[in-house]
Amino acid sequence: MKVRKVEFISPTKGRMNFDRLFDEIIEYMQEEPDAHYRLIIGTDSQLKETTCFVTAVVIHRVGKGGRYFYTKSHEPFGRNLRQRVFYEAAKSLSLASRLAEKLTNNGIEDLNLEIHLDVGEGGATKDLIRDLVGMVTGSGFSAKIKPESYGASTVADRYTK
Repeated sequence: MKVRKVEFISPTKGRMNFDRLFDEIIEYMQEEPDAHYRLIIGTDSQLKETTCFVTAVVIHRVGKGGRYFYTKSHEPFGRNLRQRVFYEAAKSLSLASRLAEKLTNNGIEDLNLEIHLDVGEGGATKDLIRDLVGMVTGSGFSAKIKPESYGASTVADRYTK
């Protein structure tokens, strides 16, 4: 089985691999080292002939904007909402774990990683919130749900269409 190499896209810098994504995040933070940063990862999906999954990575310089990157895949995934939402969270957690490990290996341990979940109190996914938030926080990351989960519900969502 051939393993697909994950490619990230920056609207301003173009296509890049994981290592370049990491370098871009670090370079952005070094521009203003005294600023407060949030590293956000969120995944959204859209059902088509296959399911389009988009995972966004946002480095937010609080109060001063940010940069984002995304990766997109099309997978023959089932149409069960519960399974799809849990798979979105798993994709976000997988990438967050890779980033956290690389950050730690580079001496950056104080950057809070947030997982933005595409679930909220007002929709069909409200019964999944407790389980998903537990899955994320149990993995050592902060979890945000709608309306605070813009990494998934706005940034990633934009590229699923």
